[in-house]
Amino acid sequence: MKFDILIAGVGGQGTVLASRLLAAAAIKAGYYARTSETIGMAQRGGCVVSHVRIGSEEASPIIPYGTADLLIGFEPSEAARNINRLAPSGRSVVNTRVIKPVTASLDTVTYAIDPINAFIRTNSSETVMLDGYALAEKAGSVKALNVVLLGVAAAAGFLPFDKDDLESIICENVSPRYVELNKKAFNTGLEYKRK
Repeated sequence: MKFDILIAGVGGQGTVLASRLLAAAAIKAGYYARTSETIGMAQRGGCVVSHVRIGSEEASPIIPYGTADLLIGFEPSEAARNINRLAPSGRSVVNTRVIKPVTASLDTVTYAIDPINAFIRTNSSETVMLDGYALAEKAGSVKALNVVLLGVAAAAGFLPFDKDDLESIICENVSPRYVELNKKAFNTGLEYKRK
């Protein structure tokens, strides 16, 4: 089985941790997995792209263009910027809350999100769009956005392993003081998609 997951966001959103959790869950399910990151000015809110490649020891750690099975977008413009790596049959989970780039904040032109969201939907075979930050706040902290989005992807059936494997990996890999928050965030994501 080969399955590629691309995670696109900005620094501070937890994309790297999300990729590590997905890879660990894949390994727990019996698959070979590797991760790689392309990090811009991440500490300054720059772009961060994480690649999770499951099932092929011979494959490069970077997902080739047009082959990803799943795109998890932590920020809509970063998801749109990386949609060219998604396969025609690929699916996406995208947080709709915008983090404006500095260039857009300084410009007098309106930051048009509707065309970006339409572009993502057009270039994905199935898309779940949600305000992930609102769900993370409901779970207890906006810093749990990454785990909320993993819960949504799991509930949508977009992942190649069982949601229980992923939940146990989350509990094993986050600091003990944040386990309950992350369990709640994961279940909030699961419940959102089930509705």
